[in-house]
Amino acid sequence: MEQYKQEFIEFMVESNVLKFGDFTLKSGRKSPFFMNAGAYVTGSQLLRLGEFYAKAIHDCYGDDFDVLFGPAYKGIPLTVATTIAYSRLYGKEIRYCSNRKEIKDHGDTGILLGSKLQDGDRVVVIEDVTTSGKSMEETIPIVRAQADVTIVGLIVSLNRQEKGKGDKSALDEIKDLYGFETNAIVTMGEVVDCLYQKECGGKVLIDDEMKAKIDAYYAQYGAK
Repeated sequence: MEQYKQEFIEFMVESNVLKFGDFTLKSGRKSPFFMNAGAYVTGSQLLRLGEFYAKAIHDCYGDDFDVLFGPAYKGIPLTVATTIAYSRLYGKEIRYCSNRKEIKDHGDTGILLGSKLQDGDRVVVIEDVTTSGKSMEETIPIVRAQADVTIVGLIVSLNRQEKGKGDKSALDEIKDLYGFETNAIVTMGEVVDCLYQKECGGKVLIDDEMKAKIDAYYAQYGAK
C-alpha cells in the first residue's frame, strides 16, 4: 500500500471522520463503520485532505485534465482544497468548478460556481463517498449540458465496496452507466488491512470482534 494511503486512513480516524461501532445508514443498512466527511472542519484538515486527493488524482489520472468539478455542497470545499494542493504538489494550474443548487440570475449568473466549463475541457469529478450513485445522476447531466467536455473520471475518498443498486459497487455501476473511470483514495479493504490488530490513535479500532462484524456485513452487502 502506498504511504499516502496509509497516512490518509490514519488521518480519517484522527479527524473523527471514520468511525467504528453500530450505525444505521440512509439506505437502512446496519453498518459497523461510518464515514462523515463533514467532520473535516479546520484549515489544517482541509489542507491535508486536498493533498491526499491530489496525490490520488495524479496516480489515477495523471496531468491530462483541465477542471476539477465538485457537486454542491460538499464538493465545493473539496474542489478548492484539491486545486490548491495540485498546484503546489505538481505545478499544474487546474480550474475548479461546482454547481449551485439554484440558478443565479444576477452578478455571476448561471448554475456554475468558479470556472465556466468550455468545449474541449477534460474534467475530473470529485466527491467524498458514493454509496448509491444518486448524486451522479444529478451531476453528470449538469456537467455535460454546459459544454462539450470529456469526463475523465470520478475520484472519491473511500470506496465502501458494497452493493449499489445491484450486485456491483456504486463506483462500478457509475463506470458502467457513464463510461468513465471511477477511483478512490482508499478502499475499505485497504482500511481493514491497515487497521486490523494495529494501534491507531492509541487504540486498536479493528480487533477480532470488529473484524467479524465487518466480515459479516460484507457477506451480506459486499459488492461482486
